[in-house]
Amino acid sequence: MITSEQAATIARERAQAQGWGLVEPLAVLPRRAWFGKVRSYTIESNPLKRGTKARFEIDARTGAILSEGYLER
Repeated sequence: MITSEQAATIARERAQAQGWGLVEPLAVLPRRAWFGKVRSYTIESNPLKRGTKARFEIDARTGAILSEGYLER
């Protein structure tokens, strides 16, 4: 099981590898399964503001990136 800080680090590293701008701060939202266990983290850069955004969903058990996206403005 990974922590929210580890998930944010994974997202930062992936964004850098893709050449995407990752604007701080990051919003890290835990997504819970039944019975309250965290199943994944959704990470979004530059939350609630206009501009460049990167979004990732990371599996909480393995640290694998389940989905990723980038919006360049």
